Amino acid sequence: MRNIVFAALCATLPTLAAAEVMVSDPWARASILANRPGAAYLTLESDIADRLMSLETPVAGQVMLHGTETDANGVARMAHIEALDIESGTPVTFAPGGMHLMLMGLTGKLEEGSTFPLTLSFQHAGEITVEVQVLGIAATGPEGAE
Repeated sequence: MRNIVFAALCATLPTLAAAEVMVSDPWARASILANRPGAAYLTLESDIADRLMSLETPVAGQVMLHGTETDANGVARMAHIEALDIESGTPVTFAPGGMHLMLMGLTGKLEEGSTFPLTLSFQHAGEITVEVQVLGIAATGPEGAE
């Protein structure tokens, strides 16, 4: 009898779809010195509204989300973003000159041709780990890799 009641109760509960976030084109520029911050870029797209809560990688002591704000005088400055809301079906692209991931406290230089893991933690989708390709110092994106 308990199994029948449990099955009937489960049948009446709404089905919760798992959130899926797609991470594409993760890349970083090679660094000249390990004591300078590095920068990484990627594109995110989610099938439901989600929130990027934190990031981590073994190649840096801290990964920070940065956006770019321009003041009334036209001066652009980096602005720290605590968490990033992602709208369903709307890609969010991190690119040079715009939003980016600052790799603070590098454990060593980012060498062109190497890769490193980056773990992104989302409110609904959970953790996603991707391999970030390190491109040349002047690279503008994966398609511009030499």
